[in-house]
Amino acid sequence: MAKLGKRTRAAREAFVGKENLSVEDAVALVKGNASAKFDETVEIAVNLGVDPRHADQMVRGKVALPNGTGKTMRVAVFARGDKADEATKAGADIVGAEDLMETIQGGKIDFDRCIATPDMMPIVGRLGKILGPRNLMPNPKVGTVTMDVKEAVEAAKGGEVQFKVEKAGVVHAGIGKASFDEGKLVENVRAFVDAVQKAKPTGAKGAYMKKVSLSSTMGPGVSVSVDSATGN
Repeated sequence: MAKLGKRTRAAREAFVGKENLSVEDAVALVKGNASAKFDETVEIAVNLGVDPRHADQMVRGKVALPNGTGKTMRVAVFARGDKADEATKAGADIVGAEDLMETIQGGKIDFDRCIATPDMMPIVGRLGKILGPRNLMPNPKVGTVTMDVKEAVEAAKGGEVQFKVEKAGVVHAGIGKASFDEGKLVENVRAFVDAVQKAKPTGAKGAYMKKVSLSSTMGPGVSVSVDSATGN
């Protein structure tokens, strides 16, 4: 515990007085201070000037990060027949229909992304209270309710990130691992921010992107210049 305390203190001291950094400097700082015994995830949080309680201010979308996330995604697919076979061949980890619904209702959720063919939505709809709060509910707006299950599974496995604004107006995601090259993390940060920018809703008024920050799983956060993050 003493070692962890020293490491945490050292990391916090390295961040003191540093804010509104360029993406490059922020990535270098976060990566350089990710000293846990596992490969920490580099996480981004974007504070938006929206109130997601209003439908015209909801922000959600997806982005294929140029360098992936470094995370192995487990994918579940609701499908039958040929589409179930297609999902399995594409690399889905779990494929089913009523049986998969019952497994989830029983409390076993062993996946990171859930995809469904449109005809499966009456079944999937019964799981809204379970999957919804976990941001796992299939949705046509982000391509997880689709007949092209092959493409959806391959996108999920290939490092596609989905995002959805939370009640407080914050969007967050993992955009890589601390072991990634700094240049690859910078590319991923800018790709994610660009996707959030393009998802700006019609009802957003005033400043849309208010704050961007980066952190690692166990480390403190640092603010990033919005202009640098958006490439302005």
